[in-house]
Amino acid sequence: MKVGAENRNKVIAAAVLLVIALVLIGRFLFSSYGGSSAASPAAAAAAAPAKPATRVTGKKALAGPRSLDPTLRYDWLKVSEDTQYAGTARNIFKAQAEPIPQPVEPPTKEEEAAAKAAQGPAPPPPINLKFFGFASKPGEPKKIFLSKGEDVFIAREGEIVDRRYKVVHIAPTSVEIEDVLNNNRQSIPLTQG
Repeated sequence: MKVGAENRNKVIAAAVLLVIALVLIGRFLFSSYGGSSAASPAAAAAAAPAKPATRVTGKKALAGPRSLDPTLRYDWLKVSEDTQYAGTARNIFKAQAEPIPQPVEPPTKEEEAAAKAAQGPAPPPPINLKFFGFASKPGEPKKIFLSKGEDVFIAREGEIVDRRYKVVHIAPTSVEIEDVLNNNRQSIPLTQG
């Protein structure tokens, strides 16, 4: 029966591969968690005799052969602290703080009243209507054509336009309009176009 023999070979091959995988995983775990038999670089550096690896001449430090020793070297730090930046006038390692604004005392009520009196009241907003024509029929009062943006208004004397402007007087070349909300009068000339 060859069918049974083929399954047996597959089972043996799978078992061998499983043993090899377990050995490799165990070796990886023990070597990464300090279980290795080789001496660590820190222990090797501690066992070696100490030699001065740096010579300081003037402002430059000449380093000897570099090692993979992870210990902190205070002599190298001291040399790096004494280094002066010799670039442009601005030190890129220091943040330039903005000057602190001086506190301003709030004005007194008398000062506020004096400032308002000096300014006077604010001017009323301009009337932004354009007078571009009129129409008159015998026996009827004159009608004018006013525009504000895309809107066109037709009005007579005494009527209110755009819920805000009252037509006071119509002349052949101009019209007098009163802003009812701000109590402001303005004469608008006849414009062409």
